[in-house]
Amino acid sequence: MSFRNFLARKDIEISLRRYGIDAMAAMAQGLFCSLLIGTIIDTIGTQLEISFLTQPMVSMRGSTYTVGGLAAAMSGPAMAVAIGHALRCPPAVLFSLVTVGFSSNALGGAGGPLAVFFVAIVAAEAGKLVSKETKIDLLVTPLVTIGVGLALSAWWAPALGSAALKLGTLVMWATELHPFGMGIVVSVVVGMILTLPISSAAICAALGLTGLAGGAAVAGCCAQMVGFAVMSFPENRWSGLVSQGIGTSMLQMGNIVKNPCIWIAPTLASAITGPIATCVFGLEMNGPAIASGMGTCGLVGQIGVYTGWVKEMSEGTRAAITAFDWMGLVLVCFVLPAILAPLINCVLRRMGLVHDGDMTLQD
Repeated sequence: MSFRNFLARKDIEISLRRYGIDAMAAMAQGLFCSLLIGTIIDTIGTQLEISFLTQPMVSMRGSTYTVGGLAAAMSGPAMAVAIGHALRCPPAVLFSLVTVGFSSNALGGAGGPLAVFFVAIVAAEAGKLVSKETKIDLLVTPLVTIGVGLALSAWWAPALGSAALKLGTLVMWATELHPFGMGIVVSVVVGMILTLPISSAAICAALGLTGLAGGAAVAGCCAQMVGFAVMSFPENRWSGLVSQGIGTSMLQMGNIVKNPCIWIAPTLASAITGPIATCVFGLEMNGPAIASGMGTCGLVGQIGVYTGWVKEMSEGTRAAITAFDWMGLVLVCFVLPAILAPLINCVLRRMGLVHDGDMTLQD
């Protein structure tokens, strides 16, 4: 049997789609269901003064954890298991990834998500290679998966985490230094990544993209989602408005392949709203970095900005949430994309670049 046939039998597919799209999207879901949900729970508990959500439930090695804190603490295992699920791992491999995710995220530090991404993929594929190949599979498979994962965590995770943190810090520093130019760049790039079959949320989380750069990222994602939702309303009506506006603009990817010109309007809108977010309103994402790449998906981007405001107030760096803050959030995330994208699209229609039905979603 050839090695290629062996890999096919083990369902190991070395491809950009399997690793760069499926695994990364799954990692974002794992991060969403742990760190982001935990942050939201903590914010709800604090704002509504729900004692059950704010009081410590567990104390370990001098650290206390609330309900939300426990969810956030499991982000590493959640990401690794999500990646394993996307790679179609057998149960013994999938369950072993809990340890791999915890170790790689812990050793990766602030750039832990990137470390989890690479380490979990290699550990999962190594586990799949030996899965059910011996009579003592219950011992061999977990030992190989965890052994490879822990070894790579110790070897790779600190360097990967440090590299991700430095790159994210560089982007955030550049945005602080040149808010107009970088506001355009970050908004356009992250917004386009959101519409592509790649996880913008996972990338923002891996880079730890917060602050002004995070605000620009939110603006770009919202421009794509709200822009496409409103532009395509004549074709897709209310279901399309909801599925794209609070779902994902990725639904338009098939139509973009047919006519790339439909992508011009939301992309130009993001180039406008990005610097407005950074230069006019000083919109910052100081909540979880994953929220920077979520846009209006489930209103996670906006909830992330709000949790950042709450965090700043608790730390004493913000006196209050002002009307100007709310106006900036609403204008950048909803109003401006809903106005700019359709207006630009009207120009493109008159130029003959976009036609009726170009943005119709398939059932």
